[in-house]
Amino acid sequence: MTLDLPLIWAGIIAFAVLAYVILDGFDLGIGILFPFVKNEADRDQMMNSVAPVWDGNETWLVLGGGGLFAAFPLAYAVIMPALYVPIITLLLSLVFRGVAFEYRWKTKHGQYLWDWAFTSGSILAAFAQGITLGALIQGIPVSGRAYAGQFWDWLTPFSLMTGVALVVGYALLGATWLIYKTENNVQRAAYRFTWIAGPMTLILIGCVSLWTPFLNERFMMRWFSWPQFLYVAPVPILVALCALGLYWGLTKKWELMPFLASLGLFILSFIGLCFSFYPYIVPPSVTIWHAAAPDNSLSFLLTGSAVLLPLILIYSGYSYWVFRDKVGAARTYH
Repeated sequence: MTLDLPLIWAGIIAFAVLAYVILDGFDLGIGILFPFVKNEADRDQMMNSVAPVWDGNETWLVLGGGGLFAAFPLAYAVIMPALYVPIITLLLSLVFRGVAFEYRWKTKHGQYLWDWAFTSGSILAAFAQGITLGALIQGIPVSGRAYAGQFWDWLTPFSLMTGVALVVGYALLGATWLIYKTENNVQRAAYRFTWIAGPMTLILIGCVSLWTPFLNERFMMRWFSWPQFLYVAPVPILVALCALGLYWGLTKKWELMPFLASLGLFILSFIGLCFSFYPYIVPPSVTIWHAAAPDNSLSFLLTGSAVLLPLILIYSGYSYWVFRDKVGAARTYH
């Protein structure tokens, strides 16, 4: 039996993207929530909660982008010119935010400037990711193996809504992470943030989910035709259970449950997105197999990834295990 290398690589890239969204999502969320916390010691505690892991989280973005370039060069060649503005905005925002994260700990004078940079970089990065997602969902026109649309095609009401949705969703992840990792004033504030961001996230997930089938007839058939509907029916049911878990965790003041429920919402949304996209990597016309590199290239890449992926997973898991305890407000950088 021969391996379906394009499908395997699509799975690897999908996993890398999901890992990035989850892991970098909550520390971007902390940046989004930063302006709503005024006390300097509380802000230090927020940053201490992600200081040991934030830069490692972005490894998954490199893996996803590099994997797309190497394994699916046609998809990369189509996506980049179609989405130059949001992608470059995303990368510059992450750089801006990373510099702010480092320098904020080094200076007292002008610290408000680095706080502003940390917040604005986080919001712009999250918004750009949402714009990119929305533009992919609505479809990218392709002609002759090249992008055939206009420069501003990515900017639509739908992509703006997905941008806002991801900012709010990341704020929810950040707030629930702070519930789990902090205590006292910061934790109490995080509970308040979650009560606001949670319902907003659910409403926006519902709006995106209802709008998406009307963007593409294939999406509509995938979600509402029989018997396809049977395969996707568990997704909204599980989303409702996650929403219930979030509410229950907040009501009972459980520290881990809200974070796990928020992760569940993101994972289920991603599964629904993958189900809508398959077999396309660039809707509505470029399939996984159409965009894939030759099998010998994919096989060579898979050999390296078989070593690299376990190492990244072990390193990431070990980092989170070592720094699993709650953090205080001590002015230190881990």
